[in-house]
Amino acid sequence: MSDLWLGEAPLILASKSSARQALLAAAGLPFEVSAADIDERAAEMPLRAKGAAPETVAAHLARTKALAVAARKPRRLVIGADQVLALEGEIFSKPQNLAAAKAQLQKFSGRTHALHSALCVVRDENVLFETVVTARLTCRVFGDDFIDRYLQAAGDAVLASVGAYQLEGLGIHLFAAIDGDHATILGLPMLALLAFLREEGSLAG
Repeated sequence: MSDLWLGEAPLILASKSSARQALLAAAGLPFEVSAADIDERAAEMPLRAKGAAPETVAAHLARTKALAVAARKPRRLVIGADQVLALEGEIFSKPQNLAAAKAQLQKFSGRTHALHSALCVVRDENVLFETVVTARLTCRVFGDDFIDRYLQAAGDAVLASVGAYQLEGLGIHLFAAIDGDHATILGLPMLALLAFLREEGSLAG
């Protein structure tokens, strides 16, 4: 464990996301993975039907994941996280296939979309901390020929993330400007998490 870690037990990450795991590992935070395995679309459907804001949907999903895992991990600090992409009020999910990915990218061309990254920390049934941090990303103007070349190069990996891109990979070619920190864009607001852990006493200040 890192010399900075003061907690009695490792964190529990309620997510199978390799990007989130890499962020925690890079920060020297000990953690175990215990995926929530919830039906995200079913969990968000009532909120989306009511026209809830993207930030609200992201926060709800993060909280739902954290509470689901905390129920089977008593007395442990559980991190739930989720990310919602929105473009002018329209919420996007992970594309189901490459044709859907192409359709998403056609909408993004030359426009700015928002990534709302939600974080929720839970112990037992108690929500100890939650926040939503937003990054805004502006895509270049690109045509169908570029999109086809990009999707051919990136392959099915684009189906694993909302927006049909991984910014840390070939997705960087899509953008003209980015306003937001790297960890938030990858789906885990690390600065907010670290600040909470220092205040809570699990991390050296």
